[in-house]
Amino acid sequence: MIVYDLICDSGHRFEAWFGSAQDFEQQAGTPYLTCPVCGSGEVRRVPAGIHVGKHGRGETPASSAEHGHVAAFSNPRDLWKQLRKVIESAENVGHRFPEEARRIFYGEAPKRTIRGQASHEETEALREEGIEVMSLPMPPVEDLH
Repeated sequence: MIVYDLICDSGHRFEAWFGSAQDFEQQAGTPYLTCPVCGSGEVRRVPAGIHVGKHGRGETPASSAEHGHVAAFSNPRDLWKQLRKVIESAENVGHRFPEEARRIFYGEAPKRTIRGQASHEETEALREEGIEVMSLPMPPVEDLH
């Protein structure tokens, strides 16, 4: 799964999720990839502070969803359902998230997808160490109609 920061020709910034870089290339310039604010199809990637992908050690970061295929969705309910699946499949390490993310990154714990809580300061410290993490909201567990 890859999360790209995008911008439309009107300057609206947003994120979109893709199964691969090739998926992004295939969807760019089609009705499947448009700005959620103005509907423009003129969308391009912009540099991001974080992304889900390979980091320097050639491994998937602790916070990523290794097993989910997530594409850009035009229906927000579909995105929430997919996000919920990704989050629920991750091991919840609670407030031990910063410590466990470091242990995984440095090879002191088994590689796996984790989730938990971290303060803004803890999250920034992880990023400064080169540990890619992503802050995500917990989607509602009830059915979205």
